[in-house]
Amino acid sequence: MNPILKENFCVPDVEARVMPDGRLYIYGSWDLYGNNAYCSHELHAFSTDDMENWVDHGVIFRNNNEWKGIPWQKDALLYAPDAIYRDGKYYLYVCGNGNVEGVAVADTPIGPFSVAEKIEGADGDGIDPAVFIDDDGQAYYFWGQFHLRGAKLNKDMKTLDKSSVKTHILTEWEHGFHEGASIRKIGKKYYMLFTDISRGKATCLSYAIADYPLGPYKKCGVIIDNMHCDDKTWNNHGSIACFKGQWYVFYHRSSQNGTFNRRVCVEKIEFDEKGYIKEVEQTSQGASKPINALENVKASLVCKMMGGLYLESEGGREVLTKCGDVHYGSASDWAEYKYLDFGGGATKFEAIVKGTGKIIVKIENDRTLAEIDFNTDDYATISAEFREKVCGIHAVWLIVASGDFKLKSFKFKL
Repeated sequence: MNPILKENFCVPDVEARVMPDGRLYIYGSWDLYGNNAYCSHELHAFSTDDMENWVDHGVIFRNNNEWKGIPWQKDALLYAPDAIYRDGKYYLYVCGNGNVEGVAVADTPIGPFSVAEKIEGADGDGIDPAVFIDDDGQAYYFWGQFHLRGAKLNKDMKTLDKSSVKTHILTEWEHGFHEGASIRKIGKKYYMLFTDISRGKATCLSYAIADYPLGPYKKCGVIIDNMHCDDKTWNNHGSIACFKGQWYVFYHRSSQNGTFNRRVCVEKIEFDEKGYIKEVEQTSQGASKPINALENVKASLVCKMMGGLYLESEGGREVLTKCGDVHYGSASDWAEYKYLDFGGGATKFEAIVKGTGKIIVKIENDRTLAEIDFNTDDYATISAEFREKVCGIHAVWLIVASGDFKLKSFKFKL
């Protein structure tokens, strides 16, 4: 389900890598839960062998007073990393404010990683590293905001072949490239993912294709757009990975009515007969099967919101919140949950809420299942009968109208 990690684990900018042990690892930035700032001074890693259960490997790299991971920029916050395996070693490419670019090395995919060394030629020139090793063994390194730079890596995986540097592989003015490059090879083609600002905000994770790692690249489309995951959402950054025969896109959503508290999410993706990736929607179920509608559905699994709705932290967990005066029955304030499995049937809606307001429960084709008014000073269970029995798998929308409303969870009953 999305997000894939615990609610207080805010991991954006994820690079997903299948390592030699057969597990899929994710490396990303680390937003401090509840903090109004991007990133922090540490990086974490998580792994899975089934895309359902994720192991928390804890801190793998720090840059603070206790562990000066970047000695030439000791106070740098750590931004989006990348990692790769080569010849018995694991290379963690780190970046941070001040346009830091460096590489640390370890004997395992989760460290402990060494103190970083500068990537000369990239350090001081940009952020968001991306690394790739081609079939012939040649490694490549990419970095930068607003215009993407790239070069061949020497065999030490730490220094650039400066004669190969290209400085405008993708640009914001031509391709919508904002930041966050990530490269994969599929068949004989090179797929460059990036944060795309073409739809007005940097919410799109898009891709371009080339015949050679350093381009030229042709922009091909959007893979996923996280617009409406939060009213204040700003960016998206992620990667794709093939794990046990299935391709996935890893991306993030912001939370808590801000651009921060970003969480990793995942969706399955498909390629058409020409090798293009079909744009996919944000869902609550993610890479899992549809969510059981007959069990408690956490409000924090919302995949899209409109109007004045947002997720608010309450006791370390998130609740769906609406504050401010709105009119009853307004269709502009809704929360979307995709997809829920009603199984053999349900005839009743039940929710744990507090505040004063009204919830209208709808499914596809604007079908209203139930409406319920409530007025409670503390959390209470409310319920309403359906207008019709519902079976099978559906998208669900909760349309809310309230001056002060909080929703913990909901479910459906026979």
